[in-house]
Amino acid sequence: MKIIIVENELYLAQSIASKLNENGYVTEIFSSIKEAMNSQGDVYLLSTNLPGQNTSPLIKQFKDKIIILMVNYINNDTVGEPLKLGAKDYIVKPFMLEDLMRKIEHYKEYQSLKRQTSLYQEYMENLLQDIETSFDIEQITTPLVIETNYQRLVDKIVFEHARQTNTLLRFIPLSDKNWKEKIQSSSHSSLLYITEIHQLKKTDKEALLEMLKDYDFILCSTTELESDFETITLNTDSKLYDQNEILTIDDYVKFIVNSFQYKFPDTELSKKLGISRKSLWEKRKKYGLFKKK
Repeated sequence: MKIIIVENELYLAQSIASKLNENGYVTEIFSSIKEAMNSQGDVYLLSTNLPGQNTSPLIKQFKDKIIILMVNYINNDTVGEPLKLGAKDYIVKPFMLEDLMRKIEHYKEYQSLKRQTSLYQEYMENLLQDIETSFDIEQITTPLVIETNYQRLVDKIVFEHARQTNTLLRFIPLSDKNWKEKIQSSSHSSLLYITEIHQLKKTDKEALLEMLKDYDFILCSTTELESDFETITLNTDSKLYDQNEILTIDDYVKFIVNSFQYKFPDTELSKKLGISRKSLWEKRKKYGLFKKK
């Protein structure tokens, strides 16, 4: 991690740099905003007491970096406006280096978590993008049990519901042997998304439903489930192949035809399925799988 120090008091800048270097950081010192504009760093320690210099251009240019203001006193010019422009935090001079490093490490971890969250969100959106649903997500009220023939359909609905309502979501698959501990350690302000209830024995199912009376949740079940909670049924004919799921022969044929009917002519498609063209035509008619012109 490279730290850029923008400070016109050379002794102070060198003192900060020396202590940061001792703790494993790489540093570079600039005495003016103009010089620092061409720098490349991960963290910017920016003095707001630079005579005749405007810090705004630097903050705007590097607002995606970690900018920590070094201030002599707190007012709108030294702290308020810079924070609005994109600076992350401030520290009042004179300060202890340990306090500064705690701030740096805090925002370093924060940036890392933001990148990870963005990556996982993009992955989930890509994973679920081909799943079609006309369900109005605004109708969801929790706690809720959703019975379905396809868990990924519910995955899409639950993740979109959490995004729209800005709700903290905790995913708990019941195939995890520690599912009880995970539920009990969950915050009551979070929404639990629980799946794979078919993995549980009858007594464990009963214990789960009793435990959930104290939590806000959405429970996805691929089988019928008796409970006192509100229950809705959401099914789809647009199931995608999942290697962890055993499809019926009819579902497999529908999946193959939907996925490859625009890539192969019917002669080739029927050959790959091991059926005749007539049989393929009959299945198209049965399942409404005709090509769209």
